Amino acid sequence: MTGPKLNEKNFVAGEKAGTKASALYIRSSASKARLVLNIIRGLPVKQADEILQFTDKGIAVTIRKVLASAVANAQHNDAQDPEELFVKACFADEGPTLRRFAARARGRGTRINKRTCHITIVLDRLDEQRLGVLQAKEANSTAAGRRRGATTSTAARRERVARSRDRAAGLKTGTTAGDSDSADTETTHLTDAQVLDAQPQWEGSALPNDDGSAPAGFEIKGNADSMKYHEPDTRYHGQTVAEVYFDTVESAEAAGFSAPGGSPSDDSDADDTDVDDTDDDTDVTHGDEGIDDAPETELPDTGTEETK
Repeated sequence: MTGPKLNEKNFVAGEKAGTKASALYIRSSASKARLVLNIIRGLPVKQADEILQFTDKGIAVTIRKVLASAVANAQHNDAQDPEELFVKACFADEGPTLRRFAARARGRGTRINKRTCHITIVLDRLDEQRLGVLQAKEANSTAAGRRRGATTSTAARRERVARSRDRAAGLKTGTTAGDSDSADTETTHLTDAQVLDAQPQWEGSALPNDDGSAPAGFEIKGNADSMKYHEPDTRYHGQTVAEVYFDTVESAEAAGFSAPGGSPSDDSDADDTDVDDTDDDTDVTHGDEGIDDAPETELPDTGTEETK
């Protein structure tokens, strides 16, 4: 009776070690394949596939195909769930060597060994303890790698507006910073519907549309982080991501927003003033006072009289 093959993690003769897939006569050396197989051994199938996808080795493409074939065998032949599988064993055996010769000097020839290998991957189901840990990690993680539920840009913008409204209301009523921080903490994880129901709208204000565009009749942008408003056709209107829109400047100022410091007209007036001041300074410098303050220089005596 033939004994078990130990590199398949099968230590009892006649028992099945798992679901396997093999690729025979691969035109690559076994040593090159083992470098990649050592990386994915013992990993869950999903993680192993991600590693093979971004491994900068030519043999990784073939190994990834063998892994996909093993997953298909386990799913269709053994009724296994692909999410519960892991790489139980993977190895590369040497295949036949193709011998070729290259011509060298003085009528000699050099042998070229073209190696081949047989790649085998064995999959099996994760145990209950490891499977529970893996499922818990996937449930708590998101695509962005954060530990909380993914929020859209619109939901995040509404949360910031809600926090800014709490801060502005606290300043008007004299609420302390600790109270405002607690209010921020309470509204951080609210849903969109809860934020809209719990936070009253400022008079003459409206939230952006789902696509971020301005509602009809509300053209003034408001930034909740800087508490500044920007009118149309101003310098920062096109660069500002609006978190709230106002219909008039009076509504924005009543909500606690202020105009940004230094409009283009103010800057131009300031530039003109600077130019005028520079001209005045230049006139004073070249006036009579500048001539009187200039030191007098005496000419050296050369000992000759001036010829008339």
